[in-house]
Amino acid sequence: MKSYTGGESFRKRNYKPLIIGISVVLIGAIGLLSRLPGVEDFQAFDVTILPLLNAIFNSFTFLFLVAALVAIKKRNITVHQRFINAALVTTTLFLVTYVAFHYLSPSTPYGGEGVLAGIYYFVLITHIVLAAVIVPLVLTTVTRAWNREHDRHRKIARWTMPLWLYVSFTGVLVYILISPYY
Repeated sequence: MKSYTGGESFRKRNYKPLIIGISVVLIGAIGLLSRLPGVEDFQAFDVTILPLLNAIFNSFTFLFLVAALVAIKKRNITVHQRFINAALVTTTLFLVTYVAFHYLSPSTPYGGEGVLAGIYYFVLITHIVLAAVIVPLVLTTVTRAWNREHDRHRKIARWTMPLWLYVSFTGVLVYILISPYY
């Protein structure tokens, strides 16, 4: 289907198979890695640097999303798009370091007790569940923008933005809470 805006032709693309494929592979790989013991005797570098990188990338994602939100509230679409693209890059870098850490290292148990443990597990569980949900949500939201489906993009972005902000922020919080136990 073609539509014409400003004299140039545009053809919408069907991203649904790609969104489903990426979501299934990514969530499945992360689920599988969480059950594996980690590589034995890996000594090429100290893998505990990877969770710090995860937190740094999540921090940048959060900041880029806040900036994207401010830009779109000011109706500056170009700046909004650039910050969303930056958030996609830092999220991708986070995923690379996250998968590498969980491939190379066994799971780190939380050592805290009492109220702090309750807070940690609440944050961790909501973070994990929403991180799985956010993958197809972000991909759907972005591809709707690419397809110039602005009304549909806005409708889903109202859900995607706060959830993505939550996931990136709680990713940093999880790191802060568990970092003493690496």
